[in-house]
Order: sequence, then C-alpha cells, then structure tokens
Amino acid sequence: MRNGSGLRKGILGLVLLGGIAGGVIAGPSVFPTGVTIYEPSRAYNSYVLFDGRDERSYLIDMNGNDVHTWPYSGFPVEMIDPAVNDGRRGHVLLQKEPNNYENKTLLELDWKGAVAWEWGARAPEGRAAQTHDLARLANGNTLVLSMRGTVPPSVSALPVKDQTIFEVAPDGSVIWKWVASEHLPEFGLDQAALNLLRSPQARRRSSLLTINNMSPLGMNRWYRGGDERFHPDNILIDSREANFIVIINKRTGKVVWRMGPDYPGAFDFSALKNSRQVPRPVDQISGQHDVHLIPEGLPGAGNLLIFDNQGSAGLPNARLALFMGSRVLEVDPIRKEIVWQYDAASSRSPIWSFFSVFISSARRLPNGNTLICEGMNGRMFQTTREGEIVWEYVNPHFGRWADHDTDSGGDLTNWVFRAQPIPYDWVPEGTPRSERRVVPPDPSTFRVPPQ
Repeated sequence: MRNGSGLRKGILGLVLLGGIAGGVIAGPSVFPTGVTIYEPSRAYNSYVLFDGRDERSYLIDMNGNDVHTWPYSGFPVEMIDPAVNDGRRGHVLLQKEPNNYENKTLLELDWKGAVAWEWGARAPEGRAAQTHDLARLANGNTLVLSMRGTVPPSVSALPVKDQTIFEVAPDGSVIWKWVASEHLPEFGLDQAALNLLRSPQARRRSSLLTINNMSPLGMNRWYRGGDERFHPDNILIDSREANFIVIINKRTGKVVWRMGPDYPGAFDFSALKNSRQVPRPVDQISGQHDVHLIPEGLPGAGNLLIFDNQGSAGLPNARLALFMGSRVLEVDPIRKEIVWQYDAASSRSPIWSFFSVFISSARRLPNGNTLICEGMNGRMFQTTREGEIVWEYVNPHFGRWADHDTDSGGDLTNWVFRAQPIPYDWVPEGTPRSERRVVPPDPSTFRVPPQ
C-alpha cells in the first residue's frame, strides 16, 4: 500500500500547498479533486460532513459521493448528536447568511432542509453574529460563539470586535453569557502583549483575540479522577491571535486551566525526522484550531487534540521553524506533554507539504486513525497512528471568498473550515454509501493528454 507521500511530492501535493486557495503558497492550477486515496480495510469508514464554499454544506461517503447537501454553509456546519436531540437523526447547525462574521441567523435544519430551530431575531442586537463554533448541549440549549462590537476600557476607547459565548434556550432567550475582554488578566498575557492588544494594528485584526474554538468538555477521565477543573460543563476555548488554550469554569466564568501563550521554544522540524520523540513538553504552538478533549470511548480519551497551524500568530508573533508546516498534536493536559504528533514527515513527505496557516481541524476516530482537515487547501485525509494516509479527499466545491477582495467578488477557493466524521447510523435508514478502493496514480508519470 502506498502511504501517500508520492502524491505530496507530485501533482497533488504541489497544489495542495495552496495554489487555488488564495495564493498563499504557489502551486499548479490543475489538480484532481474528490477521493484520491482510499483503503477500505485500513480506514475508518464513515460519512464526512463539511462546509462548502458554494453556500452549501455537504455529507459525503468514503468514495466522495455527495450523499446529502443542505442549502446553506456553516462556519462550521455541525452535526447534532441524536442523544441530545430527542433521538432525531440528520439534524445540523449552520448559518443562514454566507458571511462568516456578520450572519444574522443561526439555523437548525433537519435532513430534508426544513428549519427545526432558528436564532437571530431574539439575539442581542437582533443578530446571531455566530462565528467559528457552536454546540448543542445535553439540556437542549445551544452554545453560540458570537462576534460583538464592544468598547473594553482596558484595551481601547474605540469599538473593537470582541467575542461572546451565549447559552441560548430553545425559546431563543439567553440564559448565560461570557465576554472575552472581561477576562484579559486570566489569559497569561504579559504587559508587552497587552500593549500590543491596545495598538491600532491589533484593532484591525478580525477580532480582539480571535477565539476560533469553543467546546464543552463532556465527561472525562480527569473529572472522574476528582479534578474539578475538568467538570463536564466547563468550556474549552483557544485564541488564534494570542496562542493560548484555556478552560472556563461554567459556573464562575473564570479560567481554571491554561496552556500558553508562552512556550519553551520553537518546534524544530529539522531535528525531528519523524513523530517518535514523545512524550516531550509542549513546544511552540501558533495559530491553533479545533482544540478539544478526545471524547470518552475513543483512543486517547481525555487528551487534547490540537490542529497546530504553525501560522503567524502571537503577541508578539511567535518564533517559528525555518521550514514551515502544520502538525496535529495529542497532548496530555495534566503533564502538558505531547504524546503523539502528525506532520508531513510522519508520512515520509517534506514538512511543507502539509500546511494550513488558518482554519482546519483534526478528529480522533474509533479505530485509532485521525481525520485531518487541511482547511486552507480543501484537503481532508485519514492517517493511521504511524502516519500512513489511508483516505484522502480534495474538496471539488469551489466558491468566491470576498473577505479580502470585495471589489472583484473574491478569489475562487475550495477551503474548508472544519471536517467532521459522521457515523453511518446518524442518517436515515436506506441512505446510500460506497466503499470502493481508490488507488492513486504515480504522480511522476501521470499526465494530462494533449487535445
């Protein structure tokens, strides 16, 4: 079985460095999309849910077939577990408007696309303004990470984009609220970092701290062992701009656990030829996404899983390796040690061939594999614990991204904010799926024939 490293070195790998996804890194203009690698006997077989750039959300099978679509996208689109939704299958949370930061309405859609719940008109200022994350809770309420224009007196005399977490009841009322700027002293930011936050340059960022992840801890082995910091109701968040990860006590709103923003040193890719040097203390994380505790019942349960983008971030910017590439880290949150790592070298490929400076995600699977979304390049893949790629998919659903180019309508892109594995029994009975092996071509001989 090929481990996929040849693809990363050839036509697929070159484009997946970012060519059409906004021109961050040069790549070819023509490349395959859809499923490019699939070993059914070694992959964890499931559906995959992700946000498209064409204002739709997609559920695909392991051969990349569009099994189901919803007529809106999400930032992210999120599966609702039937266990917290009265047993109803096929429901998702997403946003009605395509704008990632200023959307007015948050929707719960059923399998047929009908609106089962919405929130916006009853939200503060009459808009949800949901961004980066959301979650349905076991009590039927919904956690919403929202972008709000506030004037934190400790930061600025002018409005800045702050972030708030709302807990919203089914009737749309807000029953709990947490505001990021009210907790600046708890994030471990020194005076120099706070001064940077107060600078005009920092106020031009997408938000004050860019919190891009918000997840309830759920039941876990640390709480079972008596550690109250890991109470199942507590909430894990991270800041992309400031490189910290914290746990919020749901009852008090205070930070009770923290990692970052200061780390012992930059990760040295040149000194780590593979991912075997573990455990070791956590080194420089930068611009991370999708930080969460691995749920109970999965390999590594209770450890943190982190997509470490290794993109420019920090107050001031973190010192990063000369040869840049992203990585996925599994971290023991008590010892604050890396116990597993995936980077491109794990698949015997150049470090820079797996790299997404923003967005992206990683999810542990029941068989020990990890589903990784290299978001900037619209690439999703499964890797074994040893680094063998046993499934790979490149998003074929392109759209215009106008966040930084409104005059021309935006750049054509296939980026994906987050990918989520979806068990087969989540969908209605009779939903089709395909599990046919896909063997990739040899990129050194693959050619587009002349016309």
